[in-house]
Amino acid sequence: MKQGKLEINEKTSMFFLAGPLFAEMLLNILLNNVDTVMISRYSENAVGAVGNANQMMMLFIIMFGVIAGATGVVVAQYLGAKKTENMNQIYTLAFSFNLVLGLFISLIVFTFCGSFMRLLKVDASQMQDAVTYMKIVGGLLFLQAAYNVMVQILRCHGYTRAGMYISLTVNLINIIGNYIFLYGPLKHLQLGVAGVAISTVTARVIALTISIIIFYRYRIGKMSLRLLRPFPRQMLFKMLKIGIPSAGESMAYSFYQLILLSFINPMGPMAVNAKVYCNTLMSFSVVFSNSLAQATQIVTGHLVGAGREDAADKRVMKTLYTSLPVAVGIAALNCLLCPLTLKLFTDNTEIVPLVQKTLAVVIVMEIGRTLNLVILGSMKAAGDVLFPVLIGLVSMWGIGISVGYGCGILLSLGMTGVFMGTTADECARGVIALIRWRRGKWKGKAVVKAVQEA
Repeated sequence: MKQGKLEINEKTSMFFLAGPLFAEMLLNILLNNVDTVMISRYSENAVGAVGNANQMMMLFIIMFGVIAGATGVVVAQYLGAKKTENMNQIYTLAFSFNLVLGLFISLIVFTFCGSFMRLLKVDASQMQDAVTYMKIVGGLLFLQAAYNVMVQILRCHGYTRAGMYISLTVNLINIIGNYIFLYGPLKHLQLGVAGVAISTVTARVIALTISIIIFYRYRIGKMSLRLLRPFPRQMLFKMLKIGIPSAGESMAYSFYQLILLSFINPMGPMAVNAKVYCNTLMSFSVVFSNSLAQATQIVTGHLVGAGREDAADKRVMKTLYTSLPVAVGIAALNCLLCPLTLKLFTDNTEIVPLVQKTLAVVIVMEIGRTLNLVILGSMKAAGDVLFPVLIGLVSMWGIGISVGYGCGILLSLGMTGVFMGTTADECARGVIALIRWRRGKWKGKAVVKAVQEA
Protein backbone atom coordinates (compact mmCIF):
# COMPACT_ATOMS: atom_id res chain seq x y z
CA MET A 1 0.00 0.00 0.00
CA LYS A 2 2.52 2.52 -1.06
CA GLN A 3 0.38 4.24 -3.64
CA GLY A 4 -3.25 5.37 -3.56
CA LYS A 5 -4.12 3.42 -6.71
CA LEU A 6 -6.25 0.53 -5.48
CA GLU A 7 -8.72 -0.59 -8.16
CA ILE A 8 -12.26 -1.39 -7.06
CA ASN A 9 -14.77 -3.34 -9.18
CA GLU A 10 -17.37 -6.10 -8.85
CA LYS A 11 -14.59 -8.64 -8.16
CA THR A 12 -13.32 -6.71 -5.17
CA SER A 13 -13.71 -8.81 -2.05
CA MET A 14 -16.43 -7.44 0.23
CA PHE A 15 -14.32 -8.67 3.13
CA PHE A 16 -11.56 -6.36 1.91
CA LEU A 17 -13.88 -3.32 2.12
CA ALA A 18 -16.57 -4.29 4.62
CA GLY A 19 -14.30 -6.14 7.07
CA PRO A 20 -12.43 -3.03 8.27
CA LEU A 21 -15.68 -1.01 8.25
CA PHE A 22 -17.36 -3.68 10.38
CA ALA A 23 -14.41 -3.75 12.77
CA GLU A 24 -14.40 0.06 12.94
CA MET A 25 -18.12 0.24 13.76
CA LEU A 26 -17.96 -2.64 16.24
CA LEU A 27 -15.00 -1.03 17.99
CA ASN A 28 -16.91 2.24 18.09
CA ILE A 29 -19.92 0.52 19.61
CA LEU A 30 -17.97 -1.47 22.17
CA LEU A 31 -15.85 1.47 23.23
CA ASN A 32 -18.85 3.85 23.22
CA ASN A 33 -20.63 1.38 25.48
CA VAL A 34 -17.67 1.53 27.86
CA ASP A 35 -17.96 5.31 27.58
CA THR A 36 -21.66 5.16 28.49
CA VAL A 37 -20.97 2.80 31.40
CA MET A 38 -18.32 5.18 32.77
CA ILE A 39 -20.65 8.18 32.53
CA SER A 40 -23.66 6.30 33.96
CA ARG A 41 -21.61 5.12 36.95
CA TYR A 42 -20.58 8.72 37.53
CA SER A 43 -24.12 10.13 37.20
CA GLU A 44 -27.36 8.83 35.63
CA ASN A 45 -28.38 12.41 34.86
CA ALA A 46 -25.16 12.85 32.90
CA VAL A 47 -26.22 10.03 30.54
CA GLY A 48 -29.37 11.88 29.48
CA ALA A 49 -27.57 15.23 29.33
CA VAL A 50 -24.84 13.95 27.01
CA GLY A 51 -27.45 12.04 24.97
CA ASN A 52 -29.52 15.19 24.41
CA ALA A 53 -26.46 17.25 23.48
CA ASN A 54 -25.20 14.61 21.04
CA GLN A 55 -28.62 14.33 19.40
CA MET A 56 -28.67 18.07 18.71
CA MET A 57 -25.05 18.16 17.53
CA MET A 58 -25.73 15.28 15.15
CA LEU A 59 -27.92 17.66 13.16
CA PHE A 60 -24.96 19.97 12.61
CA ILE A 61 -22.58 17.11 11.86
CA ILE A 62 -24.96 16.03 9.11
CA MET A 63 -24.55 19.47 7.53
CA PHE A 64 -20.88 18.61 7.09
CA GLY A 65 -22.07 15.62 5.07
CA VAL A 66 -23.19 17.91 2.24
CA ILE A 67 -19.66 18.19 0.89
CA ALA A 68 -18.25 15.07 2.56
CA GLY A 69 -20.96 12.92 1.00
CA ALA A 70 -20.52 14.57 -2.39
CA THR A 71 -16.78 13.96 -2.13
CA GLY A 72 -17.43 10.24 -1.67
CA VAL A 73 -19.73 10.08 -4.70
CA VAL A 74 -17.53 12.18 -7.00
CA VAL A 75 -14.22 10.54 -6.05
CA ALA A 76 -15.62 6.99 -6.37
CA GLN A 77 -17.17 7.65 -9.80
CA TYR A 78 -14.12 9.54 -11.10
CA LEU A 79 -11.86 6.68 -10.03
CA GLY A 80 -14.23 4.18 -11.67
CA ALA A 81 -14.14 6.22 -14.90
CA LYS A 82 -10.33 6.54 -14.55
CA LYS A 83 -10.50 10.35 -14.75
CA THR A 84 -7.96 11.44 -12.13
CA GLU A 85 -6.51 14.70 -13.45
CA ASN A 86 -8.64 16.99 -11.22
CA MET A 87 -8.61 14.90 -8.05
CA ASN A 88 -6.24 17.12 -6.03
CA GLN A 89 -8.42 20.15 -6.72
CA ILE A 90 -11.48 18.18 -5.53
CA TYR A 91 -9.68 17.16 -2.33
CA THR A 92 -8.59 20.73 -1.59
CA LEU A 93 -12.01 22.20 -2.37
CA ALA A 94 -13.87 19.71 -0.19
CA PHE A 95 -11.50 20.01 2.77
CA SER A 96 -11.39 23.83 2.67
CA PHE A 97 -15.15 24.26 2.27
CA ASN A 98 -15.98 21.91 5.15
CA LEU A 99 -13.39 23.51 7.41
CA VAL A 100 -14.84 27.00 6.86
CA LEU A 101 -18.40 25.70 7.27
CA GLY A 102 -17.33 23.90 10.43
CA LEU A 103 -15.87 27.06 11.96
CA PHE A 104 -19.11 28.95 11.27
CA ILE A 105 -21.32 26.23 12.74
CA SER A 106 -19.03 25.84 15.78
CA LEU A 107 -19.58 29.52 16.57
CA ILE A 108 -23.36 29.12 16.30
CA VAL A 109 -23.44 26.04 18.55
CA PHE A 110 -21.22 27.65 21.18
CA THR A 111 -23.38 30.80 21.25
CA PHE A 112 -26.87 29.27 21.22
CA CYS A 113 -26.41 25.85 22.88
CA GLY A 114 -28.62 26.84 25.84
CA SER A 115 -31.47 27.80 23.51
CA PHE A 116 -31.10 24.51 21.63
CA MET A 117 -31.45 22.50 24.83
CA ARG A 118 -34.51 24.46 25.94
CA LEU A 119 -36.01 23.82 22.52
CA LEU A 120 -35.67 20.08 23.20
CA LYS A 121 -37.41 20.53 26.57
CA VAL A 122 -34.43 19.06 28.41
CA ASP A 123 -35.18 18.31 32.06
CA ALA A 124 -33.88 20.90 34.52
CA SER A 125 -31.76 18.27 36.30
CA GLN A 126 -29.85 17.60 33.04
CA MET A 127 -29.75 21.12 31.58
CA GLN A 128 -26.44 22.37 33.03
CA ASP A 129 -24.48 19.25 32.06
CA ALA A 130 -26.01 19.28 28.56
CA VAL A 131 -25.03 22.92 27.97
CA THR A 132 -21.50 22.40 29.34
CA TYR A 133 -20.89 19.39 27.09
CA MET A 134 -22.31 21.17 24.06
CA LYS A 135 -20.22 24.32 24.58
CA ILE A 136 -16.96 22.38 24.59
CA VAL A 137 -17.66 19.69 21.98
CA GLY A 138 -19.95 21.84 19.83
CA GLY A 139 -17.59 24.80 19.93
CA LEU A 140 -14.96 22.66 18.20
CA LEU A 141 -17.19 20.82 15.72
CA PHE A 142 -15.01 22.05 12.84
CA LEU A 143 -12.62 19.19 13.72
CA GLN A 144 -15.34 16.69 12.83
CA ALA A 145 -16.15 18.62 9.64
CA ALA A 146 -12.59 18.32 8.35
CA TYR A 147 -12.25 14.68 9.43
CA ASN A 148 -15.47 13.67 7.61
CA VAL A 149 -13.96 14.74 4.28
CA MET A 150 -10.62 13.02 4.92
CA VAL A 151 -12.15 9.68 5.87
CA GLN A 152 -14.40 9.73 2.76
CA ILE A 153 -11.35 10.25 0.55
CA LEU A 154 -9.48 7.38 2.22
CA ARG A 155 -12.45 4.99 1.92
CA CYS A 156 -13.06 5.75 -1.75
CA HIS A 157 -9.45 4.82 -2.48
CA GLY A 158 -9.99 1.49 -0.73
CA TYR A 159 -8.27 2.38 2.56
CA THR A 160 -11.18 1.32 4.76
CA ARG A 161 -8.73 -0.07 7.32
CA ALA A 162 -7.57 3.47 8.01
CA GLY A 163 -10.92 4.31 9.62
CA MET A 164 -10.67 1.17 11.75
CA TYR A 165 -7.23 2.05 13.08
CA ILE A 166 -8.21 5.67 13.69
CA SER A 167 -11.40 4.60 15.45
CA LEU A 168 -9.56 2.22 17.75
CA THR A 169 -6.94 4.82 18.62
CA VAL A 170 -9.24 7.75 19.33
CA ASN A 171 -11.82 5.72 21.26
CA LEU A 172 -9.14 4.33 23.53
CA ILE A 173 -7.86 7.87 24.07
CA ASN A 174 -11.40 9.00 24.82
CA ILE A 175 -11.93 6.24 27.40
CA ILE A 176 -8.57 6.89 29.05
CA GLY A 177 -9.42 10.60 29.19
CA ASN A 178 -12.82 9.86 30.75
CA TYR A 179 -11.18 7.68 33.37
CA ILE A 180 -8.61 10.36 34.20
CA PHE A 181 -11.28 13.06 34.68
CA LEU A 182 -14.02 10.96 36.31
CA TYR A 183 -12.14 8.44 38.45
CA GLY A 184 -8.39 8.96 37.98
CA PRO A 185 -5.72 11.49 38.95
CA LEU A 186 -7.78 14.52 37.84
CA LYS A 187 -11.06 13.57 39.53
CA HIS A 188 -10.32 16.10 42.28
CA LEU A 189 -10.97 18.83 39.70
CA GLN A 190 -14.62 17.65 39.66
CA LEU A 191 -15.01 18.51 35.98
CA GLY A 192 -17.47 15.68 35.40
CA VAL A 193 -19.20 16.11 32.03
CA ALA A 194 -16.73 18.86 31.12
CA GLY A 195 -13.92 16.32 31.47
CA VAL A 196 -15.80 13.90 29.21
CA ALA A 197 -16.16 16.70 26.64
CA ILE A 198 -12.41 17.49 26.80
CA SER A 199 -11.65 13.81 26.14
CA THR A 200 -13.96 13.81 23.11
CA VAL A 201 -12.34 16.92 21.62
CA THR A 202 -8.83 15.57 22.18
CA ALA A 203 -9.78 12.35 20.39
CA ARG A 204 -11.10 14.32 17.39
CA VAL A 205 -7.89 16.33 17.11
CA ILE A 206 -5.92 13.10 16.95
CA ALA A 207 -8.36 11.52 14.43
CA LEU A 208 -7.97 14.44 12.02
CA THR A 209 -4.19 14.45 12.41
CA ILE A 210 -3.87 10.72 11.69
CA SER A 211 -6.16 10.88 8.63
CA ILE A 212 -4.07 13.67 7.08
CA ILE A 213 -0.85 11.74 7.77
CA ILE A 214 -2.29 8.64 6.02
CA PHE A 215 -3.43 10.77 3.06
CA TYR A 216 0.14 11.94 2.45
CA ARG A 217 1.90 8.77 3.61
CA TYR A 218 0.19 6.66 0.90
CA ARG A 219 0.51 9.43 -1.70
CA ILE A 220 -3.23 9.51 -2.35
CA GLY A 221 -2.94 13.12 -3.45
CA LYS A 222 -2.09 16.56 -2.19
CA MET A 223 -3.94 19.67 -1.05
CA SER A 224 -2.90 23.27 -1.66
CA LEU A 225 -4.79 26.55 -1.74
CA ARG A 226 -3.01 27.31 -5.01
CA LEU A 227 -5.21 24.65 -6.60
CA LEU A 228 -8.21 26.90 -5.86
CA ARG A 229 -6.90 29.71 -8.09
CA PRO A 230 -8.90 30.43 -10.12
CA PHE A 231 -11.65 29.28 -7.77
CA PRO A 232 -13.40 26.15 -9.18
CA ARG A 233 -16.88 27.59 -8.85
CA GLN A 234 -18.45 25.12 -11.25
CA MET A 235 -17.04 22.14 -9.36
CA LEU A 236 -18.33 23.53 -6.05
CA PHE A 237 -21.81 24.01 -7.53
CA LYS A 238 -21.72 20.46 -8.87
CA MET A 239 -20.73 19.09 -5.47
CA LEU A 240 -23.41 21.12 -3.71
CA LYS A 241 -25.94 19.88 -6.25
CA ILE A 242 -24.96 16.33 -5.34
CA GLY A 243 -24.35 16.86 -1.65
CA ILE A 244 -27.38 18.90 -0.59
CA PRO A 245 -29.98 16.29 -1.61
CA SER A 246 -27.70 13.49 -0.42
CA ALA A 247 -27.29 15.04 3.03
CA GLY A 248 -30.89 16.25 2.98
CA GLU A 249 -32.25 12.82 3.83
CA SER A 250 -29.91 12.53 6.82
CA MET A 251 -30.73 16.07 7.91
CA ALA A 252 -34.46 15.38 7.67
CA TYR A 253 -33.89 12.24 9.74
CA SER A 254 -31.98 14.19 12.39
CA PHE A 255 -34.72 16.84 12.65
CA TYR A 256 -37.21 14.03 12.86
CA GLN A 257 -35.28 12.38 15.71
CA LEU A 258 -35.16 15.71 17.55
CA ILE A 259 -38.96 15.95 17.38
CA LEU A 260 -39.31 12.39 18.67
CA LEU A 261 -36.88 13.27 21.47
CA SER A 262 -39.07 16.26 22.36
CA PHE A 263 -41.93 13.75 22.78
CA ILE A 264 -39.79 11.64 25.14
CA ASN A 265 -38.16 14.36 27.27
CA PRO A 266 -41.41 15.36 29.06
CA MET A 267 -41.86 11.69 30.04
CA GLY A 268 -39.05 12.18 32.57
CA PRO A 269 -35.34 11.39 33.03
CA MET A 270 -35.95 7.61 33.16
CA ALA A 271 -37.51 7.62 29.70
CA VAL A 272 -34.64 9.74 28.33
CA ASN A 273 -32.05 7.42 29.86
CA ALA A 274 -33.95 4.39 28.53
CA LYS A 275 -33.79 5.87 25.03
CA VAL A 276 -30.02 6.32 25.34
CA TYR A 277 -29.64 2.70 26.50
CA CYS A 278 -31.90 1.48 23.67
CA ASN A 279 -29.87 3.36 21.06
CA THR A 280 -26.66 1.95 22.53
CA LEU A 281 -27.91 -1.65 22.39
CA MET A 282 -29.58 -1.17 18.97
CA SER A 283 -26.25 -0.23 17.46
CA PHE A 284 -25.17 -3.89 17.65
CA SER A 285 -27.97 -5.03 15.32
CA VAL A 286 -27.16 -2.44 12.67
CA VAL A 287 -23.36 -2.75 12.55
CA PHE A 288 -23.21 -5.75 10.17
CA SER A 289 -25.68 -4.41 7.61
CA ASN A 290 -24.27 -0.87 7.86
CA SER A 291 -20.70 -2.00 7.14
CA LEU A 292 -21.87 -4.06 4.15
CA ALA A 293 -24.01 -1.14 2.97
CA GLN A 294 -21.08 1.31 3.07
CA ALA A 295 -18.79 -1.14 1.28
CA THR A 296 -21.48 -1.73 -1.34
CA GLN A 297 -21.88 2.02 -1.77
CA ILE A 298 -18.17 2.35 -2.57
CA VAL A 299 -18.33 -0.50 -5.12
CA THR A 300 -21.54 0.89 -6.63
CA GLY A 301 -19.91 4.28 -7.17
CA HIS A 302 -16.95 2.69 -8.97
CA LEU A 303 -19.16 0.42 -11.11
CA VAL A 304 -21.56 3.19 -12.10
CA GLY A 305 -18.61 5.46 -12.93
CA ALA A 306 -17.33 2.67 -15.20
CA GLY A 307 -20.77 2.35 -16.85
CA ARG A 308 -21.50 -1.10 -15.35
CA GLU A 309 -24.95 -0.57 -13.83
CA ASP A 310 -26.11 -4.20 -14.11
CA ALA A 311 -23.10 -5.35 -12.09
CA ALA A 312 -23.96 -2.70 -9.47
CA ASP A 313 -27.54 -4.02 -9.31
CA LYS A 314 -26.36 -7.58 -8.64
CA ARG A 315 -23.98 -6.39 -5.94
CA VAL A 316 -26.73 -4.50 -4.10
CA MET A 317 -29.15 -7.44 -4.14
CA LYS A 318 -26.45 -9.82 -2.94
CA THR A 319 -25.75 -7.50 -0.01
CA LEU A 320 -29.45 -7.46 0.92
CA TYR A 321 -29.70 -11.26 0.92
CA THR A 322 -26.74 -11.41 3.30
CA SER A 323 -27.45 -8.53 5.65
CA LEU A 324 -31.23 -8.80 6.26
CA PRO A 325 -31.33 -12.11 8.19
CA VAL A 326 -28.22 -11.24 10.20
CA ALA A 327 -29.56 -7.81 11.26
CA VAL A 328 -32.93 -9.24 12.35
CA GLY A 329 -31.25 -12.14 14.17
CA ILE A 330 -28.96 -9.85 16.14
CA ALA A 331 -31.90 -7.56 17.03
CA ALA A 332 -33.87 -10.55 18.39
CA LEU A 333 -30.88 -11.73 20.43
CA ASN A 334 -30.39 -8.19 21.68
CA CYS A 335 -33.97 -8.09 22.95
CA LEU A 336 -33.64 -11.42 24.77
CA LEU A 337 -30.35 -10.56 26.44
CA CYS A 338 -31.09 -6.95 27.43
CA PRO A 339 -32.01 -7.79 31.08
CA LEU A 340 -28.41 -8.96 31.43
CA THR A 341 -26.66 -6.34 29.30
CA LEU A 342 -28.48 -3.44 30.96
CA LYS A 343 -26.81 -4.35 34.25
CA LEU A 344 -23.62 -2.97 32.75
CA PHE A 345 -25.20 0.49 32.51
CA THR A 346 -27.60 0.83 35.42
CA ASP A 347 -28.83 -0.76 38.65
CA ASN A 348 -32.33 0.65 38.07
CA THR A 349 -34.47 -2.48 37.54
CA GLU A 350 -37.55 -0.42 36.64
CA ILE A 351 -35.97 0.60 33.36
CA VAL A 352 -35.50 -3.00 32.11
CA PRO A 353 -39.12 -3.75 31.01
CA LEU A 354 -39.31 -0.42 29.17
CA VAL A 355 -36.12 -1.09 27.24
CA GLN A 356 -37.05 -4.72 26.45
CA LYS A 357 -40.49 -3.78 25.08
CA THR A 358 -38.88 -1.17 22.88
CA LEU A 359 -36.21 -3.56 21.61
CA ALA A 360 -38.98 -6.02 20.66
CA VAL A 361 -40.34 -3.33 18.34
CA VAL A 362 -36.83 -2.74 16.99
CA ILE A 363 -36.73 -6.33 15.63
CA VAL A 364 -39.27 -5.30 13.00
CA MET A 365 -37.58 -1.92 12.53
CA GLU A 366 -34.33 -3.61 11.44
CA ILE A 367 -36.01 -5.00 8.31
CA GLY A 368 -36.81 -1.53 7.03
CA ARG A 369 -33.60 0.03 8.28
CA THR A 370 -31.41 -2.54 6.50
CA LEU A 371 -33.29 -1.96 3.24
CA ASN A 372 -32.75 1.78 3.61
CA LEU A 373 -29.07 1.53 4.48
CA VAL A 374 -28.22 -0.68 1.52
CA ILE A 375 -30.54 0.64 -1.19
CA LEU A 376 -30.68 4.36 -0.45
CA GLY A 377 -26.91 4.46 0.10
CA SER A 378 -26.34 2.78 -3.28
CA MET A 379 -28.80 5.16 -4.95
CA LYS A 380 -26.73 8.11 -3.76
CA ALA A 381 -23.55 6.43 -5.01
CA ALA A 382 -25.21 5.98 -8.41
CA GLY A 383 -26.14 9.67 -8.58
CA ASP A 384 -29.85 9.22 -7.75
CA VAL A 385 -29.68 11.74 -4.91
CA LEU A 386 -33.12 13.38 -5.00
CA PHE A 387 -35.27 10.32 -4.32
CA PRO A 388 -33.82 9.45 -0.87
CA VAL A 389 -34.50 12.92 0.52
CA LEU A 390 -38.00 13.14 -0.99
CA ILE A 391 -39.12 9.75 0.29
CA GLY A 392 -37.46 10.54 3.61
CA LEU A 393 -39.43 13.75 4.06
CA VAL A 394 -42.74 12.12 3.14
CA SER A 395 -42.26 8.98 5.23
CA MET A 396 -40.52 10.39 8.32
CA TRP A 397 -42.70 13.44 8.69
CA GLY A 398 -45.90 11.88 7.38
CA ILE A 399 -45.69 8.42 8.96
CA GLY A 400 -42.98 8.46 11.65
CA ILE A 401 -44.08 11.55 13.55
CA SER A 402 -47.82 10.93 13.29
CA VAL A 403 -47.57 7.25 14.34
CA GLY A 404 -44.99 8.09 17.03
CA TYR A 405 -47.16 10.84 18.51
CA GLY A 406 -50.33 8.76 18.19
CA CYS A 407 -48.89 5.66 19.86
CA GLY A 408 -46.51 7.34 22.31
CA ILE A 409 -48.65 10.28 23.49
CA LEU A 410 -52.29 9.75 22.54
CA LEU A 411 -52.35 6.01 23.30
CA SER A 412 -50.00 6.49 26.29
CA LEU A 413 -47.57 3.81 25.17
CA GLY A 414 -44.67 6.08 26.12
CA MET A 415 -41.21 5.65 24.63
CA THR A 416 -42.13 2.29 23.08
CA GLY A 417 -44.96 3.99 21.19
CA VAL A 418 -42.57 6.63 19.86
CA PHE A 419 -40.31 3.85 18.54
CA MET A 420 -43.34 2.31 16.82
CA GLY A 421 -43.49 5.47 14.71
CA THR A 422 -39.85 5.04 13.70
CA THR A 423 -40.53 1.39 12.84
CA ALA A 424 -43.48 2.30 10.60
CA ASP A 425 -41.36 4.93 8.85
CA GLU A 426 -38.32 2.69 8.27
CA CYS A 427 -40.40 -0.19 6.89
CA ALA A 428 -42.48 2.02 4.58
CA ARG A 429 -39.38 3.74 3.18
CA GLY A 430 -37.58 0.43 2.79
CA VAL A 431 -40.33 -1.18 0.73
CA ILE A 432 -40.68 1.87 -1.54
CA ALA A 433 -36.90 2.07 -2.02
CA LEU A 434 -36.73 -1.63 -2.94
CA ILE A 435 -39.49 -1.22 -5.55
CA ARG A 436 -37.72 1.77 -7.11
CA TRP A 437 -34.38 -0.01 -7.21
CA ARG A 438 -35.81 -3.13 -8.85
CA ARG A 439 -37.49 -0.99 -11.50
CA GLY A 440 -34.12 0.54 -12.36
CA LYS A 441 -35.20 4.16 -11.89
CA TRP A 442 -31.72 4.96 -10.53
CA LYS A 443 -29.96 4.11 -13.77
CA GLY A 444 -28.60 6.78 -16.10
CA LYS A 445 -27.89 9.30 -13.32
CA ALA A 446 -24.09 8.94 -13.09
CA VAL A 447 -22.42 12.07 -11.74
CA VAL A 448 -19.33 11.66 -13.93
CA LYS A 449 -21.44 12.01 -17.05
CA ALA A 450 -22.96 15.24 -15.75
CA VAL A 451 -19.52 16.69 -15.02
CA GLN A 452 -18.13 15.65 -18.40
CA GLU A 453 -21.01 17.27 -20.27
CA ALA A 454 -20.57 20.48 -18.26
